[in-house]
Amino acid sequence: MPCISMFYGLLIYMYQHDNRGHHEPHIHVMYQEYEAVFSIKTGKLLTGNLPPKKICLVELWIELRQEDLLADWQLAIKGEDIFKIKPLEVN
Repeated sequence: MPCISMFYGLLIYMYQHDNRGHHEPHIHVMYQEYEAVFSIKTGKLLTGNLPPKKICLVELWIELRQEDLLADWQLAIKGEDIFKIKPLEVN
C-alpha cells in the first residue's frame, strides 16, 4: 500500500487492485489511531472516522488534487506503479 502523500499528520494511501471493496475510486487516510476511506470523485467520507478538522483538510486536498488522484487510481487498479501527489499547503 503505497503512501502517496503526507500533510498535517495525515497519511494518504492508495492500494493497488483495490476496486472491489468500495466500488468507486477512493483513498485510505490514517491519522494517529484513526482510519478512514474517502471518495475521490465526491471527496466525501465513505467509511471510518477522523477528527472533524482533519476531514475538512482531506476534503480540500481531494478537491485540489482530484485530477492527479484519478490518474493514480487508473494506474493502481491495473497494478501499476503510482505517483506521489503534492501535499496540502495552507498559508
